[in-house]
Amino acid sequence: MVRIGLVGVGFMGMIHYLASLKTAGCQVTALCSRDPKKRAGDWRGIQGNFGPPGTQMDLSAVRAYAALDDLLADPAVDLVDVCLPSDKHAAVAEAALAAGKHVLVEKPIALSLAEADRMVAAAKKANRLLMVAHVLPFFPDFAVVADAARTGRYGKLRAAQFRRHISPPDWSDAFSDADRTGGPIIDLHVHDTHFIAMLAGLPKAVHSTGLMSGERVDYVATNYLYDGGPAIAAASGACSQKGRPFTHGYEVYFEQATLHYEAGGPLTVYTASGAERPELPSADPVDCFAAELAAAVAAVNSGTDSPVLGGKLARDALALCLAERESVRTGAVVAVA
Repeated sequence: MVRIGLVGVGFMGMIHYLASLKTAGCQVTALCSRDPKKRAGDWRGIQGNFGPPGTQMDLSAVRAYAALDDLLADPAVDLVDVCLPSDKHAAVAEAALAAGKHVLVEKPIALSLAEADRMVAAAKKANRLLMVAHVLPFFPDFAVVADAARTGRYGKLRAAQFRRHISPPDWSDAFSDADRTGGPIIDLHVHDTHFIAMLAGLPKAVHSTGLMSGERVDYVATNYLYDGGPAIAAASGACSQKGRPFTHGYEVYFEQATLHYEAGGPLTVYTASGAERPELPSADPVDCFAAELAAAVAAVNSGTDSPVLGGKLARDALALCLAERESVRTGAVVAVA
C-alpha cells in the first residue's frame, strides 16, 4: 500500500483525492491545508471546470496537518502529492524529497528551468522519484496516439497538429496571474508540449506567433523544428468565448494511418481501406486521473521512473513553453534549451 500525503486542498487537490478512492494499492493517509474548514472535510466551496462539485468529505481516516513540516515528518507517508499553485511547486517538492519522500507534483513542474533542474537534481540526490502529474496521456483518445507512436503500430510518425482552447476561467483568479501560474502558455499549453516531447522528443527549435496581454502570452501557435523529424504544430490559448469554454483535439499522421479527434466526438482512425472508430475506455476525467495515479503508484512500488510522469520529461515540456514564449515576444526562431 502506497501511503499518500496530499498537500493543497483546492480543486486539483480534491480531484487527486477522488482519484485515490478509485485507485487500488494506495490511500491518502494525510493531508496538509492552511484552511481549518478543509482540514475538517468541508470542501463545499471548491469548484472547477470538470468533475463533481465540492462536498463534505469524510476524513476520519486521514490525518490533517496545518503545517507542511508536520506532514513531511509523518512516517506513514510514502508519496507526497503536491497540488499547490505552480509557484509553490519547487520549494515544496524539494523539501519533500529531502525528507525522504517520493513526490508527485501537479503540472507544470515549475515556472523556471532553474527550478525544474533543481527539482530533478534533488530527486537524484535523495534517490527518490520525482513525478509530474501530466494527465493528458491517460485520456483514452490521447493514449491511443501515444501507444501508436511507442509501438509503431501504424508505422512512423510523420506529422501532427494539436489544438487546445479555453475561455478565460472565471472560477480561478490565479489563472491569469503569470507570476503564479505562468499564464496560459504554461498552465494550459504545457499539456501539449509534454505530449509532443513524449511522442517525438525535443525539437531543436521553435517558431511561434501569438497574442499577448502585456507580457503574458494568452495564445500561441507554434511550429516545432526537428532535424529530419516529424512536422508538428500546435495552437493553444485562453481567448475563446464562453459559449465554447473548452475544446481540444488533434490530427496525427502516421505512415499507415491518420488519427483524428475533436473534443465531444469519437476518435476516428483512417487507413487505406477506410475509417474505423475504436471502442475506448471511460473518458471521465476522474477516471483518467485515477489511471495517472495508478502509474505513479506502480513507479513507487517498482522503484523505477515512469516514462510518462518522469521529472525530466516534464522539465523538457516546460523548456518548450518557455522557448515558445520567447519566440512570441521576439518573432524569432528560438533554440530549445
